[in-house]
Amino acid sequence: MTTADDILYWNDPEPREAAWLSAGGHPPPRRVVLADDRMPADQAYRLACEGTALLWHGDFQNARLLLQAMGRRVERRPFKPGATITQTFHLYRQAQLQRARVLGMLLVPLDADFGIPLRRAPDVRLACREAYGDIGRDAVVSLRELQGVIGAHEWRKKGVPVAALDARIHPHHGVFSPIRGEYVELVAKAPLPGQDTAFDIGTGTGVLAAVLARRGVRRVVATDTDPHALACARENIERLGLSARVRIEAADLFPTGRAQLVVCNPPWVPGPAHSSLDRAVFDPDSRMLRGFLAGLADHLAPGGEGWLILSDLAEHLGLRSRSELLEWVETAGLKVIDRIETRPRHPKAQDGNDPLHAARAAETTALWRLAAR
Repeated sequence: MTTADDILYWNDPEPREAAWLSAGGHPPPRRVVLADDRMPADQAYRLACEGTALLWHGDFQNARLLLQAMGRRVERRPFKPGATITQTFHLYRQAQLQRARVLGMLLVPLDADFGIPLRRAPDVRLACREAYGDIGRDAVVSLRELQGVIGAHEWRKKGVPVAALDARIHPHHGVFSPIRGEYVELVAKAPLPGQDTAFDIGTGTGVLAAVLARRGVRRVVATDTDPHALACARENIERLGLSARVRIEAADLFPTGRAQLVVCNPPWVPGPAHSSLDRAVFDPDSRMLRGFLAGLADHLAPGGEGWLILSDLAEHLGLRSRSELLEWVETAGLKVIDRIETRPRHPKAQDGNDPLHAARAAETTALWRLAAR
């Protein structure tokens, strides 16, 4: 079996081909073999570690069991004794990437309408259309990614409760879910500098734009560069009945004009993003954070404020210092008016077995109130 130009070719027994699907833009595997219920987990794991993908032709539920068995075999390298927290973080990231690479080698076929032509397969057609759109031809996707697509569909269907809205936000596939509610609560409680106009930079699901509108801001412009995020935000704003107050706009950071309030919740950790969801957590070279700070003064109305919502996890991991952040603030012609802090409540902050527990336990999330100097 061979791959070329994001197409897989194989014999089964006649020559066949299918489109390669990857929401994260990962290239198709170079080597692929057919696999079914007769393949032992040890052999599947060995082939995956060697870079050979397995296109499944057996029972779907058995494929799920095989993926679980492969996951148990992924080597968990002990972290270096005496390693710094920064070194431990990089080792942790490498281990995560290796695990994702190996488990991503188990593939399943999809028909042109996204039906799965395997025994005991679930109906994933709607979930796949939401994630990939209509492709109109047979396709192949990693089972691990397909499970993520199914999970995202359930989140989108059920929604995430947001106490500050007394409503639910419905995230789309590839758009970060507001499950960490502490940063939303900060925006819901901080004193507003005015109620005329606000910008929400990097809106994602639109949750912060919705909170500002519910607080009485008469005009909110919410921006993003990701088409999935823009569609998600529009849908949420419409569902909440806030379309008259909130406009969703495609823009790299700022829209045109000035506002009394400019809010930004950038990715909190500097570093490369390896998946669509990674882009909500990792900010290569702190591009979005630095861009927001550098352009903020030019987009504030007189007496206006910029709200930077940022975790200090990167500081505890040794990836960015507080003095570096404050230097960027000063260089941008800004000053800090106030800093409102809260503690994270996610489970990893309480997990003593997490290799990054020391950093997570010390983490705080803050809303920095900034103004032009």
